[in-house]
Amino acid sequence: MTKATTSSLTLVPGHVSLAALRSIYTAPVQLSLDPSARALMQASLATVQRIVDEDQVVYGINTGFGKLASTKIAHERLAELQRNLVLSHSVGTGDALADDVVRLILATKAISLARGHSGIRPEIVDALLAMANANVLPLIPAKGSVGASGDLAPLAHLACVLIGEGQAKVNGVVVSGADAMRSIGLAPFVLGPKEGLALLNGTQVSTSLALAGLFGAESVFAAALVAGCLSLEAIKGSVKPFDARIHEARGQAGQIAVAAAVRALLDGSAIDPSHPHCGRVQDPYSIRCVPQVMGACLDNLHHAARVLTIEANAASDNPLVFDNGDVISGGNFHAEPVAFVADIIALAVAEIGAISERRLSLLLDPGLSGLPAFLIRDSGVNSGFMIAQVTAAALAAENQCLANPSSVTSLPTSANQEDHVSMATYGARRLGDMVRNAAVMVGIEAMAAAQGMEFDRALKSSPLVEEQFAAIRQRVAYLEQDRFLATDIEAMREWAIQTPWPAPLLQCLPSHA
Repeated sequence: MTKATTSSLTLVPGHVSLAALRSIYTAPVQLSLDPSARALMQASLATVQRIVDEDQVVYGINTGFGKLASTKIAHERLAELQRNLVLSHSVGTGDALADDVVRLILATKAISLARGHSGIRPEIVDALLAMANANVLPLIPAKGSVGASGDLAPLAHLACVLIGEGQAKVNGVVVSGADAMRSIGLAPFVLGPKEGLALLNGTQVSTSLALAGLFGAESVFAAALVAGCLSLEAIKGSVKPFDARIHEARGQAGQIAVAAAVRALLDGSAIDPSHPHCGRVQDPYSIRCVPQVMGACLDNLHHAARVLTIEANAASDNPLVFDNGDVISGGNFHAEPVAFVADIIALAVAEIGAISERRLSLLLDPGLSGLPAFLIRDSGVNSGFMIAQVTAAALAAENQCLANPSSVTSLPTSANQEDHVSMATYGARRLGDMVRNAAVMVGIEAMAAAQGMEFDRALKSSPLVEEQFAAIRQRVAYLEQDRFLATDIEAMREWAIQTPWPAPLLQCLPSHA
């Protein structure tokens, strides 16, 4: 469990919930460590110190790393070894990771180290949490990790700040690592045996990026269900395909949940009962099969949420220290679980956008929708939503390319010692672009669907749908004639990722359930 108040979280390593992780990502929150974790860290630290005192040869404590694991390091050079490890691995490139992701990296790194299998001082975990609490965020380049042996390069940039090197943002201002440490009242650490390796090994960067992708996917999923309801009402589609009996006959959990959410959103609509004999036999799949498609997406998101919650709580550095004194070298730093779920989140996001773009296309086609061409009355002179759909199509195609799996890509590193890698970090990082693209697509659909509903306002939809219709109208006006639409599209992108969604939607989502 995670003990929580409105503005603070007490982290219980191994038991931090997905909802707590989302709160850390969403906004700064004061973090503290459950006192029970300190004894575990002290015990593993004592094991490492005993190995050093007895001059035993143990990988990661008094040896080189990777291909140099058989090289024993003299006792008097162990601090130099750990410092050099951090500096030599600080080879990241590209733009810095976003602040919300870095905040999550600091928290998950602290959680992992506090499991008591890493052999480091509790003071280092305290420093990580102090940085997060003071909005002191290491500048971590986004590129340079293959997602195995840990997120080595990005985590090295984090560790650099702890030793007074590298750079960090202090309340948004870039300063040196030494100044960043001074800002939280600490001197730079001189790392002890294994401490540098423990900081660099681990899946916290790929996991945090994947969590950010998951949280974004949840938002666009909810927005897409709302947009789908608006589109159904705009074309006077049928609610019969959402009958619970259909979905229970199949038994897929996500499908059942989506159909229930749509029924709840449309409950009380006066539009559906108004056209029982309209002659429409079946709606296109993009309307009729929302439960089947979006339900499959939802199932993927729930699976990803389960895996990422486990990984955010995991001891994933190497070697690991156990309570009987054993120090065992393994491979928990290999991010294959994260790589796989990043790929399935990508598939879900691509499909959320793809089916939304198809509903948008339906709305613009008078032969299918029964609405004015391109949703504009004076068409010809006005193009209406014609080219907004082109934008959506371009983004749908881009997401289809980005959805190609990353986890099946591997290039060997470290002179073939690390011969199979996960590529989880890229797989998770690309989710940010995909979520943004999907939010634009869903936002355009919702804006177009609201326009479609305007052509017949004699009857109102359900209270929940009308509430969302009003929220859209607060952001964008009815399109009477062509105007500069880019601003409206951006406003609707923000609607798709920032709207507080109704309870029937939140109940579907992994981090809100």
